[in-house]
Amino acid sequence: MLSPWDRWYSTSCCLCCHVRTGTIILGVWYMLINAVVLLILLTALSDPEQYHLTSAELANDLDVMDDANMCIASAISLLMILICGMATYGAYKLRAAWIIPFFCYQIFDFALNTLVAVSIVVYPNTIEDYLQQLPENFPYKEDVAALSSVCLVFIVLLFISCILSFKAYLIGCVWNCYRYVSGRGSSEILLYVSTNDTTYEIVLLIDPGPF
Repeated sequence: MLSPWDRWYSTSCCLCCHVRTGTIILGVWYMLINAVVLLILLTALSDPEQYHLTSAELANDLDVMDDANMCIASAISLLMILICGMATYGAYKLRAAWIIPFFCYQIFDFALNTLVAVSIVVYPNTIEDYLQQLPENFPYKEDVAALSSVCLVFIVLLFISCILSFKAYLIGCVWNCYRYVSGRGSSEILLYVSTNDTTYEIVLLIDPGPF
């Protein structure tokens, strides 16, 4: 019998490409997104007068993003670029250990979004509180606020469920890539050639092959 892990194991993703190719594309995509975020944050730090965002429009007296928070966000973006680069390199060079940090990040991100969904179910009024904090000129704010609380909760949960399903699929792709790379890295065949007096051990390594 096949174990549940083997039953869901597949070497293809997105219906057309290999899990190695999909992991490399995903890693490069995440690197590009975090590079853009890092560029925006560094630009805001270099010119704080132009990009400094306060929460006066939101009826608060504190800064939404001060210099310390922007430095922390920049460090996180830089760390994410490093993690995504490690996953891309690990998938390309068949280094399974390099994929683990990116996989752990995916699990953490999925758990965080799941907690958001649970908090919406437990405290549905948080959606209305969030809408009230938005600026007055926010697009479609009045139309969304006019909806009933049940409808708002249903729409938000449906949206989060779609995001969680997509994230779970990406987690499965990266996990299958990790299993594939681990299997290819350790794929070897032992042959024992015996003569009359001596037994020889021959190790045949399997070529990983192309993508």
